[in-house]
Amino acid sequence: MSDQKRLFLVDAYALIFRGYYAFIKNPRINSKGEDTSAIMGFMNSLLDVIKRERPDHLAVCFDKGGSTDRVEMYQDYKANRDETPEGIKTAVPYIYEILKAMHIPIMVKEGYEADDVIGTLAKKAEKEGYKTFMVTPDKDFAQLVSDNIFMYRPVFGGGYETWGIPEVQKKFEVTDPLQVIDYLGMMGDASDNIPGLPGVGDKTAKKFLAQFGSMEGLLANTDQLKGKMKEKVEANGELGLLSKKLATIMLDVPVEFNAKDFELDHPDVEKVKEIFQSLEFRRLTDNFVKTFSTEAPTTNNTSTTEAKTETKATPKAQKSAGAGQFSLFGGDASSNEETVSEYTRKTAETSSHFYQSVSPGMATKLFVKNLMTQNSVCFDTETTGLNPLTAELVGIAFSWEVGKGFYVPFPENKDEAQELIEELRPFFESETIQKIGQNLKYDIKILAKYNIDVKGKLFDTMLAHYLINPDMRHNMDVLAETYLNYTPISITELIGKKGKNQLSMREVPLEKQTEYAVEDADITLQLKEHFEKELGEANTQQLFDDIELPLLRVLADMELEGINLDKDFLNSLSEELNNDISNLEKRIYNTAGEEFNIASPKQLGVILFEKLKLVDKPKKTKTGQYSTAEDVLSYLAKDHQIIRDVLDFRGLSKLKSTYVDALPLQVEDSTNRVHTDYMQTVAATGRLSSNNPNLQNIPIRTERGRQVRKAFVPRNEDYTLLAADYSQIELRIIAALSEEETMIEAFKNGEDIHASTASRVFNVPISDVSREQRSNAKTVNFGIIYGVSAFGLSNQTDLSRSEAKELIDTYYETYPKLKAYMSKQVDFARDNGYVQTVLGRRRYLKDINSRNAVVRGAAERNAVNAPIQGSAADIIKIAMINIHQKLKASDYKSKMLLQVHDELVFDVYKPELDNMKSLIKSEMENAYKLSVPLDVELDIGDNWLEAH
Repeated sequence: MSDQKRLFLVDAYALIFRGYYAFIKNPRINSKGEDTSAIMGFMNSLLDVIKRERPDHLAVCFDKGGSTDRVEMYQDYKANRDETPEGIKTAVPYIYEILKAMHIPIMVKEGYEADDVIGTLAKKAEKEGYKTFMVTPDKDFAQLVSDNIFMYRPVFGGGYETWGIPEVQKKFEVTDPLQVIDYLGMMGDASDNIPGLPGVGDKTAKKFLAQFGSMEGLLANTDQLKGKMKEKVEANGELGLLSKKLATIMLDVPVEFNAKDFELDHPDVEKVKEIFQSLEFRRLTDNFVKTFSTEAPTTNNTSTTEAKTETKATPKAQKSAGAGQFSLFGGDASSNEETVSEYTRKTAETSSHFYQSVSPGMATKLFVKNLMTQNSVCFDTETTGLNPLTAELVGIAFSWEVGKGFYVPFPENKDEAQELIEELRPFFESETIQKIGQNLKYDIKILAKYNIDVKGKLFDTMLAHYLINPDMRHNMDVLAETYLNYTPISITELIGKKGKNQLSMREVPLEKQTEYAVEDADITLQLKEHFEKELGEANTQQLFDDIELPLLRVLADMELEGINLDKDFLNSLSEELNNDISNLEKRIYNTAGEEFNIASPKQLGVILFEKLKLVDKPKKTKTGQYSTAEDVLSYLAKDHQIIRDVLDFRGLSKLKSTYVDALPLQVEDSTNRVHTDYMQTVAATGRLSSNNPNLQNIPIRTERGRQVRKAFVPRNEDYTLLAADYSQIELRIIAALSEEETMIEAFKNGEDIHASTASRVFNVPISDVSREQRSNAKTVNFGIIYGVSAFGLSNQTDLSRSEAKELIDTYYETYPKLKAYMSKQVDFARDNGYVQTVLGRRRYLKDINSRNAVVRGAAERNAVNAPIQGSAADIIKIAMINIHQKLKASDYKSKMLLQVHDELVFDVYKPELDNMKSLIKSEMENAYKLSVPLDVELDIGDNWLEAH
């Protein structure tokens, strides 16, 4: 390894923004409602660099106040940028605090950008013999690359790539990295609002540099250009030179490179952990500790350490060093002054507890006798696997007092296991003892295999937390660390990681099974006590008791029931799809004039946009290849047959792989049926989600997609499938909530709401509404709920953008109360931070007051949409609970099988058909009373498609 010292300069905001947007679809929200995505993303990147590279010297560089000089040169510099998202603004102070606790220098200079600070420091360090690595994804830094200055770029999918002179030469097709400035000046930069030369893009800029060497060389030789390009370059020469100046990273920022100040120093571990714990960073804390416990920095900077916070072992820490204390930089903890105290988070090792296994025979009888005297008990099953249809009981843990609990191990012999569960039956079927658990649906399904019906009041901590904080994760480890400051025993400690060496729970020694299982029950009991209070504070106790908990039992029964699948039909459909896909391939190849991999975005982009030149300025991805994303191609589809064919090819290929070929493999051998898993705690709106398989995403807009539903059939010839679908429930809800009389009357009169809307907005009698007018009105009716724009509406219809805008404006004039309701919802969200459904289900909108227009706009759309979607979800849940209770009470043979959005699917015993129709329609239409009648459409068939 080279003795040359290495300096790493981190472009702070580049990594902060990158981290924030990496989590944009699934932001990290803690229990206090804080968006911690940017902090987590940045810290993961920083720690990754430190682990990978173990730099000698390190600093993090920030912008402050923008570039004064560039704004003076060009007033519109960066003027088009959106306001920084709130999640980033609130993150920066935390990041500053963390960096200070880590003793990492923060380099910032008022009136200069981080690029300039990094450039200046890199050049100064180079003069002192350092190798400098600029940690940034920003291509602008390529201009600084030299023999001793490198770009250290995070790449998509993880990892880093280092750009030296050869990499820059190859990437930009230049001979000298300094020519990158000319390249940027010619092209301009939309993100920084640098104008560049009109009409010059990536290829042209590279061609000009190869021919003329620089911007000045180009402008001095415009006589060699032709046509419009010659005119544009000559007319905009000054603009090109200005753009080059704007793109040039400054190297004279008044900052100093004092090598001693930049040495990677010993962090204040306790302070960093304290900050991380306040932010509820569990894995990041572990990552941080591992990063600084595996290898010491190579420096020994006593003076700097003395000037900063020292971390010396207290007498208490020294006393407990033998009990798992670690040394931060290696060596013996007892002899090393630079040690830290133990984790402040509790564990089984550091917490007083009494967990006991229960022996067979008299001990079990005494245990059950004690168990039956309790009012409320938490239990947790341990099984041989995750699939409740095939897993067997290994043991059950019980806890009714904090820090105490019992574990009943189960024999492997099925008859003996059944005998043992019979001893526990009185507890599970007691109506007076409350049962507590985390994800009780799984436990209920496991016990159903042993013919045990779990009765009495329930409390599910996962569901409770979902109602309290729907945007956060709900698994027990996260909840324990967040709310109890406790790290539970990891399952991998017991059975190992995935792979051939992973143990079954049965192979784990009884003592370890007991500790692990009873801890789960104990922790869940403690969480229950915590969440009970919060449910009341969030005003969601009734929603928990009356909707989510009863629904848990309904879903357990539906999942256990499953649905019959016609495998032979799917096999024949697969063959038909093969033929369809093959024909599409031939048509696409014929139009393209060659064969290529249609599934490859890169190859497809070259065919569509280079060879066929379907558009003048095709959109590109961040990696520089042509974008063939769904939204890009859908916009072009109406004008190009090959694109329609490509979209059809993609749709059929996905349909075949995701459903037609996959569904037969998901038939459970023990039942010969498909058993989807419904999740109550995924969608923040309250909607259920379906998994393994996902039956809610089967396409219904295409003929082939609809045919997949043909494969779902009744159990036998004595049964028929019945589908019951709420008609336009979301429109009915928004009409009722907005109190829009015109729309309410249309529903009350049984009018076709889309024809009625078309009649009003196009000002024609309802009898004269054309099919196209009704279609456009339908698009607006549903689009309004999701905040459709004129641009979006024009993409979904044959209307121009101006026609779409006019239609939306007319729509709001026709339904003024609807517009007022939408504004009222946004105002309510601004004042309260949430919106709610008709039953009080809350959707928290942390970004509703963001100054970033894009982020705020998304929150505003959710403010309107969430109460409508959520109310529809609540209403169908009520219907499911009521129907399920009626079916059980009257001992119907008919069963409820599926819930797909606003539709319920039943397996109906034919002699019960008339009664079932009446019961289902009545319960669904009367599940909740609105000022608009709810309407349910029923149909039956020999398969789901016929019944739909």
